[in-house]
Amino acid sequence: MTADPTHILKAVYGYDAFRGPQAEIVDHVMAGNNAFVLMPTGGGKSLCYQIPAMARPGMGLVVSPLIALMADQVAALRQAGVKAAALNSDLPGDERSALWRDVSSGALDILYVAPETLLRRDILERLGQVPLSLIAIDEAHCLSQWGHDFRPSYRQLDTLAALFPDTPRMALTATADAPTRAEILAHLKIAESDAFIAGFDRPNIRYAIQEKDNPRAQLKRFLKEHEGESGIVYCLSKRKTEETAAWLCTQGHDALPYHGGMDKAARGANQARFQHDEAVIMVATIAFGMGIDKPDVRFVAHIDLPGSIEAYYQETGRAGRDGLPSDALMLHGYEDIALRSRFIEESDAPEQRKRTERQKLDALLGLAETAGCRRQVLLSYFGDSCEPCGNCDTCAEPPRLFDGTIAAQKALSCVHRTGERFGQAYIVDVLLGAEDKRIADFGHDRISTYGIGKEHDKRTWRAILRQLVALRLIEADLAGHGGLAISETGRQFLREKPTLMLRVPPPPRAGREKVSRNQTSIALPDADRALFQALREKRIEIARTQNLPPYVIFHDRTLIELAAARPTSRAEMAGVPGVGETKLDRYGPAFLAVIAEHAI
Repeated sequence: MTADPTHILKAVYGYDAFRGPQAEIVDHVMAGNNAFVLMPTGGGKSLCYQIPAMARPGMGLVVSPLIALMADQVAALRQAGVKAAALNSDLPGDERSALWRDVSSGALDILYVAPETLLRRDILERLGQVPLSLIAIDEAHCLSQWGHDFRPSYRQLDTLAALFPDTPRMALTATADAPTRAEILAHLKIAESDAFIAGFDRPNIRYAIQEKDNPRAQLKRFLKEHEGESGIVYCLSKRKTEETAAWLCTQGHDALPYHGGMDKAARGANQARFQHDEAVIMVATIAFGMGIDKPDVRFVAHIDLPGSIEAYYQETGRAGRDGLPSDALMLHGYEDIALRSRFIEESDAPEQRKRTERQKLDALLGLAETAGCRRQVLLSYFGDSCEPCGNCDTCAEPPRLFDGTIAAQKALSCVHRTGERFGQAYIVDVLLGAEDKRIADFGHDRISTYGIGKEHDKRTWRAILRQLVALRLIEADLAGHGGLAISETGRQFLREKPTLMLRVPPPPRAGREKVSRNQTSIALPDADRALFQALREKRIEIARTQNLPPYVIFHDRTLIELAAARPTSRAEMAGVPGVGETKLDRYGPAFLAVIAEHAI
């Protein structure tokens, strides 16, 4: 028997109406059609498959990439009264047997499974004997061999179309450029007419990108705006992850490291702390984060250049899943560009892949160096668009430009006359005419470019050289020594001398960021703030008794609504968004009691 999706939305999730394209997608799948869903993180993708899975006859099968993610989603669904379970390699034998009894008897609404587990012949045979309402493939971008999260097991999921030809297939992701989308559709045999592209914009995230000056000081200033809040700091190396986490602890923060080289149990313990506590900073490599369901991550900081715009979008998208204001900061410098270029050139990938990776790096550098709206550049990469957002650093403080044609010529000439083998710092010292023994030993105090750049200071010359690398006029030494060489594009520039506009670097930020805390934190009337905090404390108390992340009980957004509405009865609390029937039964009395204690 088919259930009513709108009734499930209200009874299970506590919402009166679908958002955006959710209703259209749900109706499409309810009719037995396949669907590809691209929707920003926090846009409600999970409801697009969870509700049809419960509403259609049979059990919903959801393919998910990570055991921790599956456990998180199953816990949240069970709290809402949904019969959900996860099948993975960590499941003990007795629990596995009980799960299969539930599957066979039709007792489950939704079963989560990792792709490696699902593709085993015995698992596919057993699932072939039970009716399935749908098959949903979450984090579907993992299927793309050109993507930043490619997983070979996802590639094999194309067999599902032949094995379950009459079961609707859904592929869902928040990150996929046009080639990746086409690849997903082709492999999973989903028609273009079944694709729903909801856009990429995350208007609640404020984007800021800065040149590396003093990374620890920059990070410290940034974190001042987020005291008592959860966030993620991404680093490029395992060693830097551990060193940064240790340093943050000395600065009074509750920070934990996470990287692929750690013991599995230690990684799991740190991830559990991050999800269960409300003010933990996870300092991580890219090994952390895919599918993290924690909705109250208030910031994501990259203190090294990420791998691509797709990676940057995916990683920053872990902030503000609840739709509340959040921050994304990225620090980058010349060394990052050189290192990323070296990763590409020294890889064993075929030339076609290297060419694609170079293009992706160029696009990321374009985002980093743009003088325009960051959000416009970010969205345009994915074929989306927006008006200037007013919620990024370049909109808030538009950078000044100057005619850098002569400066670029001087820099390129200096690189040439010093032999195209010295790094950024040395070139800057020669341009400024520094009295340095090394320069004298090489005889570079006697070349024509020695001291010809005194119209700019050291900081400006660093910014100029970084922009010339980003524009591919200069190439970094790929052997790892950091030397600069003129590219063919740079030689063409010297021949043709076209006008070149460059950014003026902003002055060093000695104090707090210009954006006020009210713009990047939860906005609450003073009258509601004490009650909101009391509700959070009650949520923590309940969550700890059940060993659950607090957000599985209620999201911050729901607590904000409770603090504003101040319901005095079960019926009034049932009208608050995010309060479904099961949670109302379980937690209504406890939260109503807190509200009564704070009656105005």
